Amino acid sequence: MQISYLRTLLIIMVWCSLSPMSAQEKPNILWIVCEDISPTLSMYGDSTARTPNLDALAADGMIYDYAFAPVGVCAPTRSAIITGMYPTSIGTMHMRTGRDVMSWGQRVYDEEVDITDLAGDTIRKYAAVIPEGVKCFPEYLRAAGYYCTNNQKTDYQFAAPVTAWDENDNHAHWRNRPEGKPFFSVFNIGTTHESRLWRNRDLPLTVSPASVPVPPYLPDNETTRTDVARHYSNVELMDAEVGEIIRQLREDGLYDKTIIFFYSDHGGPLPRQKREIYDSGLRVPLIIKSLKKGHQGRTERMISFVDYAPTLLSIAGIKPPAYMEGKAFMGRYEEPERTFVFGSSDRFDEYSDRIRAVRTQDYLYIRNFLPNLPKYKDVGYRKQIPLMQEMLSLHINGKLSRLQESWFGTKVTEELYHCPTDPHNLKNLATDPAYHETLTRMRNLLWHQMNVSPDWGQLPEATMIDMMWPDGMQPETDRPWFNFSDGKLEIGTSTPAASIGYMISDQEDLKPENSSGWQLYTGPVEVQKGQFIYAVAERIGFRQSQVARYPGN
Repeated sequence: MQISYLRTLLIIMVWCSLSPMSAQEKPNILWIVCEDISPTLSMYGDSTARTPNLDALAADGMIYDYAFAPVGVCAPTRSAIITGMYPTSIGTMHMRTGRDVMSWGQRVYDEEVDITDLAGDTIRKYAAVIPEGVKCFPEYLRAAGYYCTNNQKTDYQFAAPVTAWDENDNHAHWRNRPEGKPFFSVFNIGTTHESRLWRNRDLPLTVSPASVPVPPYLPDNETTRTDVARHYSNVELMDAEVGEIIRQLREDGLYDKTIIFFYSDHGGPLPRQKREIYDSGLRVPLIIKSLKKGHQGRTERMISFVDYAPTLLSIAGIKPPAYMEGKAFMGRYEEPERTFVFGSSDRFDEYSDRIRAVRTQDYLYIRNFLPNLPKYKDVGYRKQIPLMQEMLSLHINGKLSRLQESWFGTKVTEELYHCPTDPHNLKNLATDPAYHETLTRMRNLLWHQMNVSPDWGQLPEATMIDMMWPDGMQPETDRPWFNFSDGKLEIGTSTPAASIGYMISDQEDLKPENSSGWQLYTGPVEVQKGQFIYAVAERIGFRQSQVARYPGN
């Protein structure tokens, strides 16, 4: 009798361990995302900016010392985050493809723009058509019962499909979820963005220019110190915004029930930081407050942005799809630690290039596939920074130090840096015989990565666009069809791998044009008398389908 009872109990325990998490078991997840900061925070050894709210979060969580963006600029990195794929694998590595920057995403694309690719051909604005079947990962969370909100930036290199988020606008908030639903909520803070170096010029500095550290690759003068102080002052403003979000979480009694991620979308905003493939452009702060006891302190585990999507699914008890290139580093489907991260550098605004990199804990290896192109890219947007204007003047007049001037010099095919002793990546060891073995090992890591993943950067961008948009036309998702049977409505589309969003309304002439409010279709829908069902189909990079209505229109 006792043996039978124990056997039954064991079977129940095993079944429960294999079953999907219930709504009560699913943890809430909050992402707080800032822009354009390197790990220049107190928990990383730089106390220039006062960040009491981030300090408190770090005390409750895990500090990741080796977290990296795949590209040193926002749109390609955000495409990696939302898909779990490297930008080079899905054709989203060029900065920027269209106007779909904010959550409401403009779905109209101009023809040609005043930019040429590496072959000298003119490109156009476009939505990247990524591989069939690749989804925005919040879809998987929504299908598992999560209420997903994004406030408010998307910038995925394609228009955000309405199926990705329950709410996707500047009012999106976990507070709007139905009672009892777990949530995944993202808040994007733009206060530390590069543009705030000049747009916040009239705000008081809360950090003294005399007290700021100046990286050796920048000239140490009044202009530099003022811009660096402005950045640290912006960090303090950002910290206050972080504090307000966490205050709301505590007010709702959810702080101890919510996993919190804080990270930046790539490295710092200053010259030779943003857009660079060095640590100054790719290395970011990452703090995670878990619900797991003992998940405090710091870790040297290497993290790439492609790891975020599978990790979120793993936390929610969802097995990540096989196509994702990232590795889950938390949750039910946690994978072994990665040994290196991969980085890329292609077009930044009006300047194109092709550079690839791998980074281990100790070394950074860079391969310049076009060493004939200038190292410095004269991006017009960046020249609005007073410091950038000052550097260009000093460069023209021969007044930069040799080290600072090297940014304006010529490239070499290979670069190798020992990061613990050279954190600014200034001393290239690639030609040093003492590092021949290391160089070979790092080079082989890069070749391995490029062999296991496709690289759309090998094609001129105009050629890639022609493949994505045949005959210069954006492909369109086919309009949904309906099949009503036994009181339930099946919705489908003939476009392979497309997702479907739907709305239920008592209005016969509803015009659902908003990006929020669409439910994700996961199976037949019950239809009550007098109700109308509106549906759209979405295939990433395709034009959204026409809206279909049931009963028919």
